[in-house]
Amino acid sequence: MWQEFKTSANLPQHIAIIMDGNGRYAKEKGMPRIAGHTFGVASAKETIKNCYELGIKQLSLFAFCIENWNRSEEEVNALMELFSSHLDLEADELNKNNIKVKIIGSRFAIPSSLVNKIDYIENLTKNNTGLGLNIAFNYSGKWDVIETVKRIAEDYKNNLISSQDITEDLFDAHKSLRGIPPPDLLIRTSGEMRLSNYLLWDLAYTELFFTKVYWPSFNKHDLIEAISAYFDRERRFGRETTIKEQHV
Repeated sequence: MWQEFKTSANLPQHIAIIMDGNGRYAKEKGMPRIAGHTFGVASAKETIKNCYELGIKQLSLFAFCIENWNRSEEEVNALMELFSSHLDLEADELNKNNIKVKIIGSRFAIPSSLVNKIDYIENLTKNNTGLGLNIAFNYSGKWDVIETVKRIAEDYKNNLISSQDITEDLFDAHKSLRGIPPPDLLIRTSGEMRLSNYLLWDLAYTELFFTKVYWPSFNKHDLIEAISAYFDRERRFGRETTIKEQHV
């Protein structure tokens, strides 16, 4: 089946994932919460590899939301250190595999050393033409919409646009994932069935897939299950249709 997927014209071109369940995975295993996050990173690396092999064009991962600052200081600091260390460890390998890394989210409150690493990996991989890997870190969908409005308002203030110029296309050109088609498929792990403030504008017509599997346990089989479910969907985009349609 894996080989069939690789040659399918109906593969989702952009997959977004809410990587949920690290803490509950650790609790069930009798481990500290940060251990669950460490195993979650391993699952993310495997998923990146699998999407790369499949020929997926864009993969967007929700790594840390703005609301996560409400967690314990110990856990937040551990998450910052985990993300920082893996940027160091994976930068050269990602670049070698022609993967273009984009990290979206607020830079506010993030340690300056981590901001420097984010800038480094983005600059290192900016000309790559393979898989686009978008990591949402210190991100929220509402924040994204507000920041987009601010950028548009600034252009209006400077007489670069008129009110009549403000359209969906203009909004798309100012948001965090500008220049990137919206996700075809959203996967959320751990059995929760909500968007949790993730890519609210971009997910307007995205197909949603929820699995009870905790993120650290998510593997190739689970990815196949999600994509298989996507193949069975009829994507209408508000239109009425009488035939099976697949969006490519």
